[in-house]
Amino acid sequence: MSRNHDDAFRYDKMVERALRDVVRQALQEVVDYGLDDTDHHFYITFYTEHPGVKMPSYLKERYPGEMTIVLQHQFYELEVSEEKFSVMLSFNNVPERLTIPMAAITIFADPSVNFALQFQPLTEDEDGIMFDAEELDLDKDDKQKKKGEVVSLDQFRKKNDKDKS
Repeated sequence: MSRNHDDAFRYDKMVERALRDVVRQALQEVVDYGLDDTDHHFYITFYTEHPGVKMPSYLKERYPGEMTIVLQHQFYELEVSEEKFSVMLSFNNVPERLTIPMAAITIFADPSVNFALQFQPLTEDEDGIMFDAEELDLDKDDKQKKKGEVVSLDQFRKKNDKDKS
């Protein structure tokens, strides 16, 4: 099998996949050890319309583009696989299960240690090959729709970081 010269060695894609694995490993550590005795908590922003996202329709209507969830004190039944994670969260005291493919995540942040990753959304073709969802214009029609809450990562930076520069 030969490659097109333009497709060879896409290090940017390799790095992005490796960093998504960091997210998977962090979530797996929560499954294995919990967050109870730590200050760690996660802000996870994802595309609600990405293929494979499973969530109640009223939440998709409320967050038609992106949604940010927080995993800190009140989440249950976190399950992590190679390709996705599922978690039970409460919305207005109603427990709901969300299933989010790793490829749908656009931002992962752990403000307790001033750590954040920002991703380009990925999707999969019929052959299981991952590629940029932007190539599909995934949210082109969502431009008119209201976007979900986007968390500014600057708010997580410690004030003394400014003194260091």
